[in-house]
Amino acid sequence: MENHNTISERMWEVFVQKKQGEPHEHVGNVHAADGELALQNARDVYSRRGDVISIWVVPSNQIVASSPSDKGPFFDPANDKIYRHPQFYNVPKGVRGF
Repeated sequence: MENHNTISERMWEVFVQKKQGEPHEHVGNVHAADGELALQNARDVYSRRGDVISIWVVPSNQIVASSPSDKGPFFDPANDKIYRHPQFYNVPKGVRGF
């Protein structure tokens, strides 16, 4: 029996847009030999309910991501940059719920 996975298939991450103006959201991944097949596979898997207007596929090995060990310095809120904190503004009298 021949193995159908002998073709070099890569993993592709799939992002879909459900309505015009909304961002594309990651929904999963598919395996395919090239981008065109990945797009067709993503369409078959992730648009069955018909609420998708756009699909993006990205090779998984092209995504650059942070790791959990980067939590400290990489996501530092930069408290030393005082211009990011609007603490120098005076709230006018009569303003409530601020």
